[in-house]
This record gives sequence, C-alpha cells and structure tokens, in this order.
Amino acid sequence: MLHARNLLTYVQRKMGLSLIFFGFMYTCRAATGLAPEFLGTISNLTTSQGRDASFACSVRNLGGYRVAWIKSDTKAILAIHDHVITNNARLDITHNDKDTWTLTLRDVQTSDRGPYMCQVNSTPVRSQVAHLEVVIPPRIEDDQSSSDVAVPEGGSVKLNCRAEGFPKPAVTWRRPGGEMITVRKGANKMKAEKVAGEVIHLHKVTRSEMGSYMCIANNGVPPAVSKTVQLNVNFQPQISAPVQLIGARRRSEQSLSCTAEASPKPINYWTFGTGEMIVANEKFLVKEEPINSYKFRLTLTIKHLQGPDFGTYRCISKNSIGQAKEVVELYELAPEVLPHAPENLSDEDYDDDDEYEAPPETPPPTHPAPRSPTYSPSSRTRGPSGAFIYRGCGPLTKVFPSMVVLLALFVLCHQ
Repeated sequence: MLHARNLLTYVQRKMGLSLIFFGFMYTCRAATGLAPEFLGTISNLTTSQGRDASFACSVRNLGGYRVAWIKSDTKAILAIHDHVITNNARLDITHNDKDTWTLTLRDVQTSDRGPYMCQVNSTPVRSQVAHLEVVIPPRIEDDQSSSDVAVPEGGSVKLNCRAEGFPKPAVTWRRPGGEMITVRKGANKMKAEKVAGEVIHLHKVTRSEMGSYMCIANNGVPPAVSKTVQLNVNFQPQISAPVQLIGARRRSEQSLSCTAEASPKPINYWTFGTGEMIVANEKFLVKEEPINSYKFRLTLTIKHLQGPDFGTYRCISKNSIGQAKEVVELYELAPEVLPHAPENLSDEDYDDDDEYEAPPETPPPTHPAPRSPTYSPSSRTRGPSGAFIYRGCGPLTKVFPSMVVLLALFVLCHQ
C-alpha cells in the first residue's frame, strides 16, 4: 500500500513539473512575431519487430517555442526539444540545428505500436500525428503442430499447423512434389493442389497419399515460413513378377525381376530351390531400385548359366506387418541350331548317263532319229529325301538315279 502511494506521489510530481514547464513555455513568443508552421506531414511507419523506427518533424518560424514528442494514446511525454524525458533507453531525439527534430526508437516492440504526436507549444497549440505499426513475421509453433505421423491404410488422420505473427498469418497446405491432396467436403471427397487452413483432415488414406505435406505460413511480412510433415501409410507387403516363366540357354546371362510394395520399408531378397538365400557375388547380381516411398523394383541377374542354375526362384518381401513372395521359374532352352549351307551334290548322286552331253559338231543325219528325253542339270534339284526332282519331264517328275538309267536303255532299244 505504501509502495503504491509513493508511486502515485512520484507521478503527480512529474506531471506537475511538466505542466509548469509547458505553462512557462506557452508564455513565450517568437522573436520574429511569425507563427510556427510545419513543413510537410509526418509519415506513418510500419516496421518489423526488432528493427528501428524514426519519425521526423520539421517546423519553421519556431522562434522561442519548443517542439515536444508525445505518445498520444498514453499521453506520455517522450522528449522536449533535444532532451529525452521518458525513462526509455531505446528512445533517442536529434535536432539538425535548423528546423527538423527526429524521434528514433531502436529495437521496436509490439508495445511501441500507436500514435506519436509532434507538438509545438504555440498559441494555439500546433501538432501532427503519425502512427507506428509493428509487424511480426510469421512463425510456426512446433509444439502445437503435427510431427511425422503413421496411420494404417484405410485409416484417418488430422494434420495441424499452428502459426503466429502479426498480422495473423494465413496457412496453406501443399505437397512438395506437386501431388494432389485429397480432403473431404461434406459427404464428398475432392482433390486440390492447395488446401487453406491450419488443420486438414485426411479420411480413409491410401498408400498413394503417403509422403510429405508442407504447411506454409505467410502474413505479408517476410520471410514466409514452412514446416514439412511426413505421412506414413502402413500396410503389409505385396509382390508381383511381370514374367513368371522364363526360358534361357546355357552359358547365357538372364535377369529375373519383381515389384514389391510395402510400408514400413521392407527387407527384400531372393531364394533358390529349397529356400537358400541368394547372396550377391560373381555369379549373382542383386539389385533393388526404389520407385517411390513404398514401391521397389527387385532384379536378380544370373551370369553364365549352367545346368544347376535352372529351377525355381522366389522373390520375398518382409516388414513388421507381414510378408509376401512370388515365384519365377527359369527353365532351360534347347541349344540353338545354327543354319547350314546347302549340301553339295556328291558323285554318288550322278550316273554317267545323267551327264549333259554337248550337241555334235556335225550336221544331224538325213533321217532324224526319235527324240529321247534330255535331263539338263539346270532342270533338276535335290528333294528333301535325297532324290532328285526333275522339272519339265511330263507326268514323271520324281525318279531315282537307277530308274533314270533303265529308262534311257529302254528308249535306245526301241529306236
């Protein structure tokens, strides 16, 4: 009680001194007899918290009058002429020895917001007012916002992003990779690239909705801030093979492939035969490629195939929820038969009577002899059975060499 009374006495004493001081100054008159006037107006200021702010007030014909700075909303006198009155180490007053007085506030705080008055103690009193706005860049309150979260496939989840600042920041959700966000509007679901609001509800989530979600807070005061939340959708492994039956030849190289989907991240491997795990070495090349956050391509390459390498291979995927496997059967193909050149006719395929005879050089006899069949080399080819096919010999087109000899003898005997 005593402390409050002493404080009141102190304030009254300070106010009394101020009023006496201003009463004395109000009795002054300018030496020139001209009334003081302002040169221009004081500009309003907007600045970020922690920065400096300055108001400049210019007055001409001041004469013996004085310039004072007052916080209008609290009626607190801050400075008179070139002296700081208030007990505030962050406040400073400067005079350029002519007609401008500058009030500077360093490291401004939200409590510094409000109207500031530049006043001349003339009669009547002349004054100008400017407003200081202190803005605060946005910030995201981590302790009130969502962190990385996991949900079973088909479940629902709520993502929250609490942002503070002045003015109040607007929060927008989006996915860094440009994927769509699926939200519920009433009884319907809709997809959008951006969703406004601090909270988004995701219903009956699928594995395709797994990934990063980014909330961005912006109130026009740089810099804008963001926070990324990782959504994990858990489900047991599923695995498939694009080709389950593959043929290959010995001494060749063959690749087998499977596609696995699982979350949490699975352990993927290959087995052969009775279940022996395949380890990568000079014989086997094992490769795993992530397609996205939950899908993987598994490839097993077997080099220089031999007989024992043919059989049943299995690709297996396991995680904390379950496991899945797929079978790929590798069977042996018959050796490749290289194409052969056409066989050359051997001497056994010909008879002396089959050889082509050149026409005689002497003129034919006066009485022409009956024509005998002629078997030109150009008119015969080898058939699939090894016999010759004669073309242009009438109805008898396919004969063996021994038959050709008998036919020729028969013709000669009946001439």
